[in-house]
Amino acid sequence: MSDMICVATRKGLFLIERGAGGAEGRWRIVRTAFLGDNVVLAMHDPRDGALYAALSLGHFGGKMHRSMDRGATWEEIGVPEYPEPPGGQSPDLCPMRGTAIPWQLELIWALSPGGRDQPGLLWCGTIPGGLFRSDDRGATWSINEPLWNEPARKQWFGGGYDHPGIHSIIVDPRNPRRIIAGVSCGGVWETLNGGGSWACRADGMSAAYMPPEQANNPAIQDPHIVVASKNHPDSLWAQHHNGIFRSTDGCKSWYEIKEPAVSGFGFACAVHPDNGDTAWFVPAIKDEKRIPVDGKLVVTRTRDGGRSFDVLGEGLPQEHAYDIAYRHALDIDRAGQRLSFGTTTGSLFVSENQGDAWRCVSQHLPPVHCVRFI
Repeated sequence: MSDMICVATRKGLFLIERGAGGAEGRWRIVRTAFLGDNVVLAMHDPRDGALYAALSLGHFGGKMHRSMDRGATWEEIGVPEYPEPPGGQSPDLCPMRGTAIPWQLELIWALSPGGRDQPGLLWCGTIPGGLFRSDDRGATWSINEPLWNEPARKQWFGGGYDHPGIHSIIVDPRNPRRIIAGVSCGGVWETLNGGGSWACRADGMSAAYMPPEQANNPAIQDPHIVVASKNHPDSLWAQHHNGIFRSTDGCKSWYEIKEPAVSGFGFACAVHPDNGDTAWFVPAIKDEKRIPVDGKLVVTRTRDGGRSFDVLGEGLPQEHAYDIAYRHALDIDRAGQRLSFGTTTGSLFVSENQGDAWRCVSQHLPPVHCVRFI
């Protein structure tokens, strides 16, 4: 099982090890980086052991760094750069706000390594909706023009952010030319030829925030996160703004999971690497509220494909808890046994038994954006 967790926060990156300092079974912070800086995302590349950290530095823009020694030292690498808009072209306008969507990087929102036989290849999703590829471990990046030029992109719009963005990238381990991208608000997109062409794959999702005649439009859906079972990649889950959706046919179709005993709103989702029927969520009250139901922080788990859910609260605060877990702030290790999630109030929790019980690692971190096992 994984013995290190990488935690990206509003004020730095934290590396946490199990058994550090001679305390067997305890998780402790052993290393920090970028203290005071807004680290929005972290990624571990299992092909070569590299760690990647994406920063958002306001006026100074987005930055990216790579470490080859488990976070002891870092080197700055390239960041995605948008091309210049064609001369004379009218600006892209957000269909909801009527404002111009810029052709420039606003946020690095997703990172994923390529296939096992594609050394050095990385994918990066961004706001305002560009997907980028690097073939040199992040030194340089190029935009995927077929998706950026896709006519349906004109329908995409921002949800929590002003502009649309790609927050989920899934590379099929059986065929790395098959890639799935989750867009808020723009649905789910799939390529079967390494990005040469794309098809929208959000049929079955429904958007209650749209007029009835637009609610089932796949190109305007708001999946908050899209995940796939590592060893069963045709089994996918999406924590959507309007509920939980599942696909068992490789995202050709989706259906909603309706369980009245649990809230269907949230941001984070994790799926077991060996069992696509088992998934975890961190539920909340939707829209302007965005707090845990009844002030109790819980994780919900299904082991039967969504037919039933366990509500897991042992070790989590059960009164006056107002923690939310962002979309990248829940992770499961490669063995499918350990889980960890961080919250907007700076708490970090770990479970050693698939969520049955939780231990608080820290209550004093900055707001947590991303949690990843190494």
